[in-house]
Amino acid sequence: MTKKILTEKSVAEFQNKILSWYKINKRDFPWRKTADPYCILVSEIMLQQTQAMRVIPFYMQFIKKFPSSYKLAEAKNIDIFKVWSGLGFNNRAIRLKEIAKIIVNDYAGIFPKKPEQLLVLNGIGTYTAGAIMAFAYNKKYPVIDTNIRRVLIHEFNLSEDISLKKLSELALSLIPNGKSRIWHNALMDYGALAATAKQTKIKTKSKQSKFKGSEREVRGKILRLLLEKKKCSLAMLKETFAHHNFDEIIVKMKADGLIRESKGSIEIKK
Repeated sequence: MTKKILTEKSVAEFQNKILSWYKINKRDFPWRKTADPYCILVSEIMLQQTQAMRVIPFYMQFIKKFPSSYKLAEAKNIDIFKVWSGLGFNNRAIRLKEIAKIIVNDYAGIFPKKPEQLLVLNGIGTYTAGAIMAFAYNKKYPVIDTNIRRVLIHEFNLSEDISLKKLSELALSLIPNGKSRIWHNALMDYGALAATAKQTKIKTKSKQSKFKGSEREVRGKILRLLLEKKKCSLAMLKETFAHHNFDEIIVKMKADGLIRESKGSIEIKK
């Protein structure tokens, strides 16, 4: 591939191409109708390794049940899991609650507005911090997900081995002034619908592991059973979910704050 040389004209042409396409083809998601950083955070955590269309009903139910950091911070885990169950990666729900508690206790319920402040919150990494900066605050901050990475590599003839640092530098230089929110939504949609992996032949950097028979599947089933029965014996769970890594799954679920054990019984951690 031959890298394109960026000029003021080429940047403007690329911006016009993406934004013009977006006007006609943009997708409609509920999290795009708000600038509330709490709602943006919820959507971003839910969207990790999960298709957007699948997230919509879970997001709507979650925001209705827990409309603010205050409501989520004081919620019982079992009530959170009732809304989250079926979405997968249930430890993300606990991570969200822990972030909400910090926002309430350390920031009086007001989300930080600087990336370095967001990054010190356990569970918020570079991507999520960037998403909050762009989608909640409309700040000129690069957000690079799988789709945006593919668009930039394809459109600017970049090596697929390009570092995140260099890609971020390019991405920052392309953001139109005052349009970070719409720009990143446009890039994501362009990657999801136009410059797809199949069309560009650009490999996705990381693929989600198979779900059937996985530890993730067993974790989800254990939580759903506990939501129904409240408490189960460890022996019964082990017999019901005969997975070769069952003991390790239980250990990890305890470490993630999902469950607790008392006198040989397992229940959802409060």
